[in-house]
Amino acid sequence: MGFDLRNIIRPHLLQLKPYSSARDEFKGQAEVYLDANENSFGSVTSGNLKFNRYPDPLQLSIKEKLSKLKKCDVSQIFLGNGSDEPIDLLIRIFCEPKTDSIILLPPTYGMYQVSAEINNVSVINVPLSDDFQIRKTEVLNALSPKTKLVFFCSPNNPSGNCLNRNDILEIAESTSGLVVVDEAYIDFSSKPSFIKELKKYPNLIVLQTFSKAWGLAGIRLGMAFASSEIISLMNKVKYPYNINVLTQQQALQSLQKVEMKERMVSKILAEREVLVEHLRNAKYVIEIYPSNANFVLVKTTNGKAIYDGLVEKGIIVRDRSRVLLCDGCLRITVGTEVENMTLLRAWSELSF
Repeated sequence: MGFDLRNIIRPHLLQLKPYSSARDEFKGQAEVYLDANENSFGSVTSGNLKFNRYPDPLQLSIKEKLSKLKKCDVSQIFLGNGSDEPIDLLIRIFCEPKTDSIILLPPTYGMYQVSAEINNVSVINVPLSDDFQIRKTEVLNALSPKTKLVFFCSPNNPSGNCLNRNDILEIAESTSGLVVVDEAYIDFSSKPSFIKELKKYPNLIVLQTFSKAWGLAGIRLGMAFASSEIISLMNKVKYPYNINVLTQQQALQSLQKVEMKERMVSKILAEREVLVEHLRNAKYVIEIYPSNANFVLVKTTNGKAIYDGLVEKGIIVRDRSRVLLCDGCLRITVGTEVENMTLLRAWSELSF
């Protein structure tokens, strides 16, 4: 199947005239701004940031730094309110409600399903194999002209493993729709990012986030990387000022501290190994799945009972027992050394 962006976008959006904000019409620097109906006397808070002024609608200062870090062009970057915003935008831009569909590979990140349901778009589920890998033939057979998006989470949530790269690329070559690779946990993996494949695959979209390795879950900033044509459509449909001043300022400051981020990642990886080693010898543990993320998925004899027992001791993990292929499984985030030891001590005290 050949890929043509104009064939998969919802037709009415081709003629959509996006909202033009004051900051879209004038992008330079000026002495006096009287164009956006802002409060010229300031704001009710103090500090160096000018909260009375609207933020840059395209976040160009952040994108310029990211383009160097990620080795792509500024025009290939979209910033959203978490990764959930680009997920929702992609479904809204390319999927006609009640007509088109997306393909998901459960168990996977839950917001793909939620966003599809909100937009009244049908979901075709092609479950992963027992070892949490892509069943390529089944995915290829599920493709149809109505398939607008295929979502891959790699490293996967909740299993933590990377999906087979060649399978993803073969599916990208075989579909006339879009392939989305969600790399929220890529910083914890030794595998290369799919961003390097964007030039070869015009229907590829890569999602990343500041929430995990950067330690900035609280500022809600997600990234999408794609062709400039796809990014242009996302900018066309998004809310005009989707990323606020505080978030933009914090992101800029953090992008100056890449080495600090890398040190934190190294600490997390080291603690992950220690945690896994101890859990291997813990009671009630059946299997610990290989992880390329900042968490581990642990199969136990009774996930719900262990979860409840840990809650009573003030320790919260994620019970994934009711998720497909995850019977008896707990997802455990890698904590600090003290947090991990507290977890292990409490685990050893459980008795059923």
